[in-house]
Amino acid sequence: MDRVIYDRMAAHDSTHWWYRARRDILADYIGRYAGLPKDARILEIGCGTGHNLPMLAAFGDVDAIEIDAEARDIASARLGKPVGEAPLPELTGVPEGSYDMVAVLDVVEHIEDDVAALAGMARRLKPGGKILVTVPAHQWMWSAHDVVNHHHRRYSKATLAKAITDAGLAHNGLRYFNSLLFPAALAARAVGKLTGKDDSDDSPPAKPLNLAFEKIFALERHLVGRMPLPPGLSLITLLSRRA
Repeated sequence: MDRVIYDRMAAHDSTHWWYRARRDILADYIGRYAGLPKDARILEIGCGTGHNLPMLAAFGDVDAIEIDAEARDIASARLGKPVGEAPLPELTGVPEGSYDMVAVLDVVEHIEDDVAALAGMARRLKPGGKILVTVPAHQWMWSAHDVVNHHHRRYSKATLAKAITDAGLAHNGLRYFNSLLFPAALAARAVGKLTGKDDSDDSPPAKPLNLAFEKIFALERHLVGRMPLPPGLSLITLLSRRA
């Protein structure tokens, strides 16, 4: 990712509506579907500034990996221990068969060989372990945001399912989320293209609007997995090794 993305993450990951509501949704989803033991070992790959680490720590003992040095320092301070720097897909030095869950939250789209990355994560799982995946949806929504984030792709359900199958994994259902605000996102991107202002600025809006967006998005924690949502900005799933 461009340096500015990490800087914005560090500045806004505690206050921006998207980060805050997504953590609520992910925590609820993990609690309902991951089936983690009480002493679970969890690895987050591509943890950025570590804004998800306290949420994941509610489910077990967390390790983390981040390739950006400045973000890694921030994440290490939040985690209270060093964050590693082994890149995907090799994950050199990360022991195989060690984790009950690997979390890759808007990370796989950054990796050129997504199949090799998923297969590498699977080798780090204990028997019965899961990989929690979120990715951006809809290639036709490609924008300046994807460029500065160094994305290789956005996913459809079909392209994500193929990558999962090719990696020798199975999923528990591919579900859209960030659906309630999807029409607003479409409108904003359409206006940006019409006015020539398709930029990558993802700073939070004014406080009242930021709070409103957070409350709307967070409502999805009651819905994701319990009922099909209409198309959204992201996809979520849990992966396991195929029998």
